[in-house]
Amino acid sequence: MSTEPETTEGAEPGTPTGGAETEGAERAEGAEGNAARSGEVPEGGATDADAAGSGDVSEAEAELRAQRLERERIEQRKAGKKAPIEAGTKLSGTAADLLAAVRAVESGEKPVAAVFAEPGPAPRRSAPEPVRRPQPVAAGAVPAPTAPAPAAVQAVRQVLGEGGAPEALAPQVAAALGEGADELLRADPWQLLRVAGVRPEQADGFARALLGAECGPDDERRGRAVTVWLLEQAALAGHTALEMPALLAALAQRGVPDPDSAVQDAIAEGEALVFQDALEETGGAPARAEEEGTEEDEERPVRVLVGLERYALAEESLADGLARLVNSVPKQDGSAEDWERAAAATRGSTAELLRAVAAHGLVLHTGGEASLTEPAALLTAAHTLGLRAWAATHSPIGRTRFAALLRRSGHPSGPAADQAAAVPGQAAPDDQAETTAAAPGAPSPVATVAGLLSGAEGPGRDADGALDLDLLVVLDAPQLDVETATLLTESLPDGARLVLAGDPAVLWSVGPGRVFADLLAARICPQIASRQPDPGPLGELVSGIGVGELNQVEAPGKEVVIVPVRDAGEAVHRTVQLVVDSVPRAIGVPAEQTQVITPGHGGAVGTRVLNAALKERLNPGPGRFGGFDPGDRVVHSPVPGRALPGRVVKADAEGLHLSCEGEDVVVPKERVEQSVRHGWALTAHQAVGSRWSAVVVVLPGDAAQALSRPWVYTAFGRADRHLSVVHGVEQALARAVAEVPAKPRTTRLPVLLAPQISS
Repeated sequence: MSTEPETTEGAEPGTPTGGAETEGAERAEGAEGNAARSGEVPEGGATDADAAGSGDVSEAEAELRAQRLERERIEQRKAGKKAPIEAGTKLSGTAADLLAAVRAVESGEKPVAAVFAEPGPAPRRSAPEPVRRPQPVAAGAVPAPTAPAPAAVQAVRQVLGEGGAPEALAPQVAAALGEGADELLRADPWQLLRVAGVRPEQADGFARALLGAECGPDDERRGRAVTVWLLEQAALAGHTALEMPALLAALAQRGVPDPDSAVQDAIAEGEALVFQDALEETGGAPARAEEEGTEEDEERPVRVLVGLERYALAEESLADGLARLVNSVPKQDGSAEDWERAAAATRGSTAELLRAVAAHGLVLHTGGEASLTEPAALLTAAHTLGLRAWAATHSPIGRTRFAALLRRSGHPSGPAADQAAAVPGQAAPDDQAETTAAAPGAPSPVATVAGLLSGAEGPGRDADGALDLDLLVVLDAPQLDVETATLLTESLPDGARLVLAGDPAVLWSVGPGRVFADLLAARICPQIASRQPDPGPLGELVSGIGVGELNQVEAPGKEVVIVPVRDAGEAVHRTVQLVVDSVPRAIGVPAEQTQVITPGHGGAVGTRVLNAALKERLNPGPGRFGGFDPGDRVVHSPVPGRALPGRVVKADAEGLHLSCEGEDVVVPKERVEQSVRHGWALTAHQAVGSRWSAVVVVLPGDAAQALSRPWVYTAFGRADRHLSVVHGVEQALARAVAEVPAKPRTTRLPVLLAPQISS
């Protein structure tokens, strides 16, 4: 690695000082992306905001409505099932008692409290039924969400005042609890926990003020509410369910005197679901009672899990959809000979990918940035065979880059693709002028996942509501949470092929689940590992991190530079100096193409402090429009988990006008604070799926506990030409790369898939 490039010391920019606040861990950043689902918002406000627009409903609102309709469809399917399948009929002891309790809950009875004394489950699967396609949702037909009535807000404000809670929460409470929110709060003050940002101790204080002597820690209303709150916090950390012992321990830590009864009440009231899943044996296969040598009276190894209904049903529906793809015969578009000729025209892992897709409905593809040439070759070959083939990326920047790669691979994309590839503030691809002059061809078959699901991008839907395509390649597959993956899978027509492609070493999804990792571990379909390594010193560095090694690499062109710092103030100063002066002058990359990445939003060197310092140097101004000025670099989060980079254009009565990847977006002024941040500095979760010419990764001393191998791999891997590391964590960086893997997530997908896959 090189030392710091030649620098010119200038006047130190204003360096705001942060307190001891540390939102450093990416798990906290991931929590921000899920705030609307969790009931707790990290400092700085929620990111669940409707995308702007006047007149018609925006893409973001349409997407949210489509997701809600899909969840309702899943719930209706669950409710329509006559009875659970007769699984576990040979159970005995605790497992048999648990199965009886599950069925009792499903019939409306309360389970026996003693059942929850020990863990232990077995597969609880719903009977399969014909897949019903989600219907397309027209953005213009989706009613805009209505704000709570002023009278309802005023009634809630009065109750909050009586309980000593901030009256400013009234609009959020009224929206979260719906009609009669004031009466519901009086009857059950702990319902306040359903509001974003409220914690159990705050709800306890509110309840004491309202209930007086009637309030106690053993109140069953409190136990129920805290149970649901803990499950929401688990979803923030990526879990789709919690094992019973972990949930009971967390309830005890929160001062619930009888955790068993609290969980029992939450299940009986339908606020949580309980599952029994067979534990895996040494060979990795689920335990089965009918295995040879298993006696009928032998108790099977099982585990008990508790989860929120929305994630549980989504995971079950995802397993159904994936099994449909694996067990079905792909539509015969192009003969076997045609596919073989297309594969023979390539080589290595590209040929393997084409042959796998020719014969299977679901294929997994793994690799780094260089491996994207293989999905590009697949789409090009599929087009020549007459398939309606599309790709979907996690971010708009990823969409632009892959569209350019498709053109270079020979895909007949015309001017529409060139327009998509023209990113403000970024250099055009080398072949852009040539492509623009080419004869008009088909539009670039690349969309974002969000745009594909909302209908704003992509091929549209057929009469049955399925996506009008034959092959879908989803890039950045590790970013798929369980609900998004469910929507995609359920949207595919019969006979379609699905390829999930991505780098398994990057950070997992912001939302709950680990879909791509679970599928890789389950081995239910072909897996093609690319043999194309990322080139150059940056590729060598990132590849080493992926296997737990932080190597010294030769960087003759200053591709990698380490900038040691002693404290937070120096870290901010050096970061600004690199972006504004050193990297443009020594590397030739302008500030507009340089991205800063830091572990969290808060702290002395978080995104807030860095963005303030960078704005002072790059676009100083009074922040006339909610803290923003025309020309400010921003990141817009229209819905949880999405980050759209852009720039401020202007502001007027409609709201804040942004240009995001060439698209005009208007954010209503009441949504600006929640959904728009300055974007010179991002977290790694906000940056995943995108790449920039130069990246400055900032590692202040207080970030050591936030670092992990996936975080470092993701942050360092966002750079195309140059990486500067502002290094203040000493040996903690090497230790994180070598010793801190991704935090485990509790999911049910592998267990749900096992009985559905044909042998």
